[in-house]
Amino acid sequence: MVLTASKLRSDIYRILDRVLETGQAIEVQRKGRRVRIVPVDPPTRLARLRTRELLTDNDPDAIVHLDWSGEWRP
Repeated sequence: MVLTASKLRSDIYRILDRVLETGQAIEVQRKGRRVRIVPVDPPTRLARLRTRELLTDNDPDAIVHLDWSGEWRP
């Protein structure tokens, strides 16, 4: 993503937070030249995972005992 210096100045904290959260570099263009802002320690893939809702209303232990034999077709 390439931003102007004015855009960076107007929203610097949100932009810096996004760089830290995603690990994606931001480029700032000033007087025809570009400066790149990158995190020194990019977030791990595990840290970037989003939490998801449980896809079933059942007890998770009950899923283990479901009988799928009627659905299985070799």
